[in-house]
Amino acid sequence: MKVRVANPDDISLIFSFIQKKSEFDRDIGAFSGQLNTSKNKIHKTFFGKVPFAYVLFAESLEHEVGFALYGFRYSSFAGQPSIWLDDLYVDKDSRSQGAGAALMTRLAQIAAENDCTHLAWTADARNTLGLKFYRRLGAEIIEQKENRCFLRWIPQIVVN
Repeated sequence: MKVRVANPDDISLIFSFIQKKSEFDRDIGAFSGQLNTSKNKIHKTFFGKVPFAYVLFAESLEHEVGFALYGFRYSSFAGQPSIWLDDLYVDKDSRSQGAGAALMTRLAQIAAENDCTHLAWTADARNTLGLKFYRRLGAEIIEQKENRCFLRWIPQIVVN
């Protein structure tokens, strides 16, 4: 499994993965709103003068099978950044084949390279397979409000 950074030529692909992730969330009852993003918004906010988010793709045989959408946050008290994982999605036929682990491993490396304190994200409690995956990584649910689980992961990656 290969992980690569998205580039401006990937806007349609990013958009398609966001759509797939929203459908997954809809299917488990975690999203009932309207998807308001667009290719133009993705171009402006990911590849504009100041990127507000970043995307990694997991590739299997030169075909993208998953993505991670993330950004950085900063703590004035810690004096260090952390990573906020907004979306992690792997195509249904490619799950349990290492794509999610490859994406999370690369995020852990990015966190270490940028002296981040941790990675954080939310997951729906009804996404039981996803929560099992996150626990295997070593992530902890630090809080739960109804079906929203708040996770934190402090990976043990050392940058050479």
